[in-house]
Amino acid sequence: MLGGQLISVLRREIVEEGDEKGVNSMGIRFVLLVNKQGQTRLAQYYAEHLTLDERRALEGEIVRKCLARTEQQCSFVEHRNYKIVYRRYASLFFLVGVDNDENELAILEFIHLFVETMDRHFGNVCELDIMFHLEKAHFMLEEMVMNGCIVETSKSNILAPIQLMEKAS
Repeated sequence: MLGGQLISVLRREIVEEGDEKGVNSMGIRFVLLVNKQGQTRLAQYYAEHLTLDERRALEGEIVRKCLARTEQQCSFVEHRNYKIVYRRYASLFFLVGVDNDENELAILEFIHLFVETMDRHFGNVCELDIMFHLEKAHFMLEEMVMNGCIVETSKSNILAPIQLMEKAS
């Protein structure tokens, strides 16, 4: 357990140091959770300096594009200067905007890890869990991704701070 925590701390220091130098080794630009009706349930942006109106417009364009696709089509869409990797779980779409040279399969695995982590905490996560516990969903995502770089992949390490907060309250 101690070794995993040390690696996690070192990864975070490397990411923070890289961010100070203007380097971003992982190209995650944003993460969106959207329901079937196109309503955004969670949005997190990394290194994107967009106004609120620009974000709404971007989200609307991406959501319309992804919701219009069939299950037989692949889960990768190019939009503007982003590659959108998405996956549907029940009534929720998990969309991740990445750089064009990013590995799509790695991002699909990241999405699956995020869902499995929320499943472990909430017990078969659904849209209502995210709506009523938005801060926990954001916290999990923040434990996993820092400055657009994946820094943690252990479900136990991701959930440990949340469990400590729940014990304290």
